[in-house]
Amino acid sequence: MYHESAQETARIAGASLVAGDGSVAVSAFCIDSRTVSDGDTFVCFPGENVDGNDFAMAAFEAGAAVVVMTREPEASVVTLAEQPGRCLLRAADDNAEGFLERLGAWYRERQDWVVVGVTGSVGKTTTKDMLAAALATRYRVHSTKGNFNSVIGAPLTVLEAPDDIEALVCEMGMNHWHEIDRICRVTRPQVACVTNIGTAHIGFLGSRENIARAKSECVRWLADPLPAFEPVDPALVLCSGDDFTPFIAETFAAPQGVPVVRVGEHEGDAVRASDVEVDDHGHPSFSVASEGESARVTLRLTGRQNVPDFLLCAGCAERVGVSLDQAARAAEALEPSPMRSRVLEGARGFRIIDDCYNASPASVAAALDLLAQMACEGRRVAVLGQVGELGDEARVLHGLMGAYLAAKPVDLAVFVGGEDAATMEEAARTMGFSEDRCVLVADVDEAVRVVAPILEPGDVVLVKGSRSVGLDRFVKEVHA
Repeated sequence: MYHESAQETARIAGASLVAGDGSVAVSAFCIDSRTVSDGDTFVCFPGENVDGNDFAMAAFEAGAAVVVMTREPEASVVTLAEQPGRCLLRAADDNAEGFLERLGAWYRERQDWVVVGVTGSVGKTTTKDMLAAALATRYRVHSTKGNFNSVIGAPLTVLEAPDDIEALVCEMGMNHWHEIDRICRVTRPQVACVTNIGTAHIGFLGSRENIARAKSECVRWLADPLPAFEPVDPALVLCSGDDFTPFIAETFAAPQGVPVVRVGEHEGDAVRASDVEVDDHGHPSFSVASEGESARVTLRLTGRQNVPDFLLCAGCAERVGVSLDQAARAAEALEPSPMRSRVLEGARGFRIIDDCYNASPASVAAALDLLAQMACEGRRVAVLGQVGELGDEARVLHGLMGAYLAAKPVDLAVFVGGEDAATMEEAARTMGFSEDRCVLVADVDEAVRVVAPILEPGDVVLVKGSRSVGLDRFVKEVHA
């Protein structure tokens, strides 16, 4: 874990020491004043709705040892900072992200960790969790927690890594150009994978090709890896079934001399799955082979989409000395994470597929596949929230989601949201989904009023949508 004095921290990050004791230790970083504990370092982020600088005084009063501001401090904050055991810094260029990135990069360069990065449009968190479990069979592992997969979360993940770790698994999210580059500048992975190239965040980047280019910003860092405490074979691991794999391999990896490891269900794949089956409860099982090794894998996770996630995990794990069998047994022990295709038993005998953490067109399709595959003695109900960040493609993509639903054995579809939800409903009806099985509601409260009273024993309810729709509240209300 990062542990330097405030004065040394200011030097590393190019910040200025405004007031207080420069010998105070900087560690245990926090960006939410509500979670500040004694001795923490609170970094003020000026957000769209709330400015963290407004809570500098509250952070000191809650026990923060160090506060890093991004504007001129009020006299009252300076007075608090001059008390014993406290220090006030001001970030260079009033840029809190830059402050954390410089510290994170400095600290990472002094560690000899094995680092694996995971990016892609869908499946990042599942692949990351599988990798963390697989690598833990050989190493002491630290990995991205929660939603800390951003340009802010990545340096926090690095800075808060325990002193004894040997391997870091870093989830790398993005919705704008250069964010993967910035994350890799901090984390410096020797091995990385791209789960797939979908349409998530296409509203910011404009096309799937641009998304592929943005995800490929990791490649140049694989070409110049930091040494680990034991040899690592740098590589970029890609799914052979993704249509942008040749583009990434030929345009980015090959010119920079980065080996590409292809995994999938095709002849010649370095890690290959075959005989894929999904049982009545949605659990996939499959045979997998790699370089003379083979295993039969049955996951507790639900949905066929977890098969390529495992193959990516195995492909990365093998590059850092973890066998296929070790990766398989670790993945088999994983339980679904909350709000990620987790099956819940309702109090009245129905089941809920809670997949409301977030959504993209591809993940909506995978969730509908799972709903269709699961055994169901009653009705299959799909509660779909609209999907955000699709930009100019929103109408077309919501139409495709509605059309995809119409081809599935769904008995009732409830679309939640505004214009985009209406587009899904219209497309479903256009493709033959009967009007009496469609319901369009404006928000979660209306969805609860419509759906909760009619659920019966044996029903299976899929809940899927972007976080902005708030369907996690629907799950809580209906599951109770």
